[in-house]
Amino acid sequence: MNTEGGGLVLVVEHDPAVAELQRRYLAREGFDVEIEADPGRAPAAAERGRPDVVVLDLSVSALPADLYRRVAEAARPAPVIAVTGPLDPALARALGEHHVDRPFSPRVLVGAVADALRGDPAEAPGPLRAGAVALDPEGRVAVIGDRRVTLTVTEFDLLEFLMANPGRVFTREQLLDAAWGPGAGAGSRTVDVHVAQLRAKLGEGNPIRTVRGVGYVLDR
Repeated sequence: MNTEGGGLVLVVEHDPAVAELQRRYLAREGFDVEIEADPGRAPAAAERGRPDVVVLDLSVSALPADLYRRVAEAARPAPVIAVTGPLDPALARALGEHHVDRPFSPRVLVGAVADALRGDPAEAPGPLRAGAVALDPEGRVAVIGDRRVTLTVTEFDLLEFLMANPGRVFTREQLLDAAWGPGAGAGSRTVDVHVAQLRAKLGEGNPIRTVRGVGYVLDR
């Protein structure tokens, strides 16, 4: 196991883009990250690498039914965070206390990894509110008044970040890092486009304000 920094995280993820996004967010928080793209090789990777935490994607169809058990045994005593679709209660109990529903915010995953390292159950982030806007990070649901708003993954991540930091002004570059990940390659104009889309969807209750010459802030 890694005894320096945040610890070693083994990410078992078949989608290279998703794996890279997870790597960037975890590395930014001080974790070392090893990526295994083939779920079938996950038990061997866990046994060989001795990670502090394993993030295991179980959303792929036709996976062996005992994969989670085999990875957990190979990684023991390291906890395994299962990335899944919505779980029924029985399956949730079978997978243990650490799991993340897909799609998820990278920040939710980072929090789950940190909780797993502390030995605490991963707590679901509480609802966020700003005026008439309510956001459920766990369920990935946005509501304004009594109307549910359909957001893209990036729009949701951008709004979640702003709502989690009300009253703080962020530059476009900071928002790019937060919603797209460091080094994602998107330009600052991308932030302006997504903010405009968010404002259009939120309507009159939109709490995002432009700070001229700087960036954006979510009004308290």
